[in-house]
Amino acid sequence: MRTEDLLAAIATGLWHWDNATGRVALDAEAARLLGLPPSPVELSEAAVRSRFHPVDFAEINGVVQLAVTEETVAEARLRIVDERGQVLRTVRSRSRPRVVDGDFELVGTLQEVPEPQQGTSAARTPITGDWRRSREAFLLDAGRALAEARSTAEVLRVAAGLSMPGFMPEGLAVFGMKGDRISVIGHHGHEPGDERPFLDMPLETDYPAAEVIRTGRAIYLPTPEDYRRRYPTTWPLATRFHRASWAFLPLVNAGRTIGAWMAGFGQPVTFTPDERSVLTTVARMLAQALARAGVQESQHELAVGLQRSMMPTVQPDIPGMTVAARYVPTGGGLEVGGDWYDMIPLPSGRTALVIGDVQGHDVRAAGLMGQLRIALRAYAAEGHHPDAVLSRASRFLAGINETEARGQDGDPRFATCLYIEVDPTTGLLDIARAGHPDPAIRMSDGTMLVRPTAGGLPLGIDPDSDYPTTRFVLEPGETMMVCTDGMIETGGHDLETGWARLRDIIEAYAGGEDPEGLESLADALVEAVLGPSSHHTTGPLIDRREDDIAMLLLLREGASCAVGTGGPRPQQPVRRTVLTVAQAEPERIAEARRQVRDVLHDWADPDQVDSAVLMVSEMVTNVLLHTDGDALLVAEISGERGTRRIRVDVADSSDELPHRRSPGELASSGRGLMLLELLAGAWGVNPRGDGKSTWFEIYEDGGGGGDDDAAEPLSLPEPAA
Repeated sequence: MRTEDLLAAIATGLWHWDNATGRVALDAEAARLLGLPPSPVELSEAAVRSRFHPVDFAEINGVVQLAVTEETVAEARLRIVDERGQVLRTVRSRSRPRVVDGDFELVGTLQEVPEPQQGTSAARTPITGDWRRSREAFLLDAGRALAEARSTAEVLRVAAGLSMPGFMPEGLAVFGMKGDRISVIGHHGHEPGDERPFLDMPLETDYPAAEVIRTGRAIYLPTPEDYRRRYPTTWPLATRFHRASWAFLPLVNAGRTIGAWMAGFGQPVTFTPDERSVLTTVARMLAQALARAGVQESQHELAVGLQRSMMPTVQPDIPGMTVAARYVPTGGGLEVGGDWYDMIPLPSGRTALVIGDVQGHDVRAAGLMGQLRIALRAYAAEGHHPDAVLSRASRFLAGINETEARGQDGDPRFATCLYIEVDPTTGLLDIARAGHPDPAIRMSDGTMLVRPTAGGLPLGIDPDSDYPTTRFVLEPGETMMVCTDGMIETGGHDLETGWARLRDIIEAYAGGEDPEGLESLADALVEAVLGPSSHHTTGPLIDRREDDIAMLLLLREGASCAVGTGGPRPQQPVRRTVLTVAQAEPERIAEARRQVRDVLHDWADPDQVDSAVLMVSEMVTNVLLHTDGDALLVAEISGERGTRRIRVDVADSSDELPHRRSPGELASSGRGLMLLELLAGAWGVNPRGDGKSTWFEIYEDGGGGGDDDAAEPLSLPEPAA
């Protein structure tokens, strides 16, 4: 009996589909199954397509491409419709695709199959629209999640959480390749330690994942018998997991197999074409995600190396002082930043602390940072004062900008910088600032104050810019913090709210005076900005942040003592701020008001705080209006809380004493001394050899000036009649 007759006897037809010519040849039984007269016929592809349900026919190309890739049989379940679109029957197509010059030929069979019974799982009836819709939704979600994963660990975590429509793997594993060895690089659904036998396997091992990597073809094992028969050597490794079916798929990126993906199922899976299509699509997305993650991690390693080579090691051997540093770059591949800190031994025996920020978050910013850091070290080593160091650095960066502008290598870049020369013996700090945030001081009682300093333009903008120097003393037990703007303004904060956030952490921290506690304080500050999940070291880290962060803490060790009867005695914590307001900088009067308000931040009576701020404003303004010199403001709080005293001195270089005046109702001046008499607990004017000092005191308990240091008010001339 002929083969055609045997196939007809079991209601099976033959067909040949030539994609190159667009013609489909059917035998008599295949024609009958398609609703045509039962005789051999050759039709156009369009004529045959009209006999299939349009939803089902759309699956054929995907099934064929999958079969071509895997060199397996293409199998699909298709509904046959008549001219009116009514379903006549359901057939199963099984064919072997063959690729010829880029086109394919299908030679296979058509066989009628029963309609799905009511209640049949959608996962086992791939022609149903519900299964397709759930599959499409799953693939969209999986693609989105894998595209957002930024590291190998994230990719594997996403892969472990994928819930496939209708069939869900109980165990997943991703195998990577290094040389001629393969190893598990991630897994899910296994106990810790289960991966040990698979951590280092030769590529020639008789194991499905190894074969998949060698050949680039998927392997489906629907039953344990299939596994045991094909891989008897490694079957004992798999049997203890009690799986019913396995799928091993190649991870291919840019035409290269980079690994294999294993999905193990607790329930039997026949791996229909639809199921294989889902697994293959997920494997492709997983391979692309792993490749992207690998590139990003390689870039991270490059950035870490670049930043580590440019970041100094903090020296712990400054006599009487302790230093802590933190640096956290933005991360994100090669988004290396231009923030840096440095610590430079000076020829004078002093030490320079430098912190700065080059504009931008790219390799060019990091390169400029390295050049600028070297230049600053060179100028400092020559023994220049802080203002001269910054002036030379600004000219250096401006010269680089000019050279790159001629070469059209990019837009000019500027840099902010804070240069501090530290005398460890006296605690004297000489500070020059180029557009950088001011330093902050944590006083011995825990209070944080931002110290206003004179400054100039950022480096690189004006090669002739001047950088005035500000000098103050870091008292024993006080800590200075300097940082880049990423430390202050991260998380949607502006300069004011950012400092307030740091102030809360500093003032709540109990161990800041302890040299060993300085590292803990640094950690607490970084966690306040980035959250407890961030990692911090003195070396570079790669993390996804809004801006780079660089920070230096300098603690002057020791406690203040006062000498009195009976020898040295511990002195009560003194809170002090010093500020110079120059004739050419009247805008710093607002800074003076803010400094006094910050010093009095925990004062009991807010009305007294307002009075102190008002009097300071009047006293400093009078110096600028009625003298030719600058005003030096010193505000100091002493005593126990509840009975504290604040004393404010405003000194100037003029020896002309103030006069009482009787201003009229419309007068715009002349009320300064009247305010002192009305609002101060005590006040006065003290002549000095180089000018005078006007002072006032306010007492927290509302009392009068009983302190021995409080001088009597100077008798002033009466106003002229």
